[in-house]
Amino acid sequence: MTEDNKKKPNPIDIHVGSRIRLRRNMLGMSQEKLGENLGITFQQIQKYEKGTNRVGASRLQAIASILG
Repeated sequence: MTEDNKKKPNPIDIHVGSRIRLRRNMLGMSQEKLGENLGITFQQIQKYEKGTNRVGASRLQAIASILG
């Protein structure tokens, strides 16, 4: 697979992920703790925060409830 064929994260997904990271850090919460509260791994949180994986609407609502 060449560099051109690799799928790059959508800028909106990157922005959403960066806002999740910002709020989580403001609260002093670890990726592990957020993942535990959501029932997912910290690796999945990392992917959301980097924009590698898109956050679905229901998952985003759950994250918002936890992070306030």
